[in-house]
Amino acid sequence: MEFLFEYGLFLAKSVTVLVIALIIISALVEASQRKKISKRGHIEVINLNEELEAITNSLKHVVLNRDASKLDTKEKKKQAKTDKKIQKRAVAAGTEGKSRLFVIDFRGDIQASAVTSLREEVTAVLSLATTHDEVLLRLESPGGTIHGYGLAASQLQRFRSQSVHLTIAVDKVAASGGYMMACIGNKLIAAPFAVLGSIGVVAQLPNFHRLLKKNEVDFEVLTAGEYKRTLTLFGENTQAGREKFLDELEDVHQLFKDFVSEHRPVVDTAKVATGEAWYGKRALERDLVDELQTSDEYIVNKCKDMDAFHVEYVLHKNKLDKLFERLTRLSKIFTPGSIGVKPDLPNQYFHL
Repeated sequence: MEFLFEYGLFLAKSVTVLVIALIIISALVEASQRKKISKRGHIEVINLNEELEAITNSLKHVVLNRDASKLDTKEKKKQAKTDKKIQKRAVAAGTEGKSRLFVIDFRGDIQASAVTSLREEVTAVLSLATTHDEVLLRLESPGGTIHGYGLAASQLQRFRSQSVHLTIAVDKVAASGGYMMACIGNKLIAAPFAVLGSIGVVAQLPNFHRLLKKNEVDFEVLTAGEYKRTLTLFGENTQAGREKFLDELEDVHQLFKDFVSEHRPVVDTAKVATGEAWYGKRALERDLVDELQTSDEYIVNKCKDMDAFHVEYVLHKNKLDKLFERLTRLSKIFTPGSIGVKPDLPNQYFHL
């Protein structure tokens, strides 16, 4: 019995040593890999022409009969030879050949955190794009902080500054800060029931001063500068503070309206800058968009004459991030419902 106990103890020690050794080895391997690749992330590119062709071929393989399938294959080979000849002539003439369509995505949250990837994607595309190419941004955002979406809009302005045609496609929603970004496009398209507009500014916060006073709790707000803090969560707010806060709110709203007028002069901001949002068809009537069309339809049409590529900057995730993501997914699966709260904050944290 004593022998078995000692053997079990020895086995446990051996397993412990082995586990520690594996952890050290995996850490060293991961560290060496990090040196070889970018610390933050990498660019991934997908040929959309090839994806579209693969989808079409899958359907044709099932639907077309044998003779029709052979004829289709023959026509494709013939077209491929023609395209190859055109490409050779273009290279010989020193021209680019087919124009390219670069497709990038922006799915915005309150902080516009997707701008981290957007700035890298813009840099990557601009390193290759010419004035003959086009960029399509598939935009989806309900808005958020003005500084976050101001930076995102500035990233898109880089395309305009390099004379690269920028088309913005809104399939679901581009409101408030999202619409600020959409204004940058040379062309703005939207699905018939996409939500656009909401050219307004909002800020809200609770105040617990009376609750603290009732419970005889003092809360001191000390500032250097008359308007360092106009409204607070726990201090006693004054009418002068409220008026100053509203002045700042109106100033941000005016900046927003001026921005829209500058980039989409066809929009009558006096009529639409009311904080309202409109569905695609109504937005078209108010010149908030140029055309009603989904991004899918736009890409399919462009693939007929252009080489289309989807460009995405993928952030690298460490093991803790991956574990947290898995736990988050599990919590969503087992949680029947949740309530989302938009943390609107005062002063420099106005929300578009």
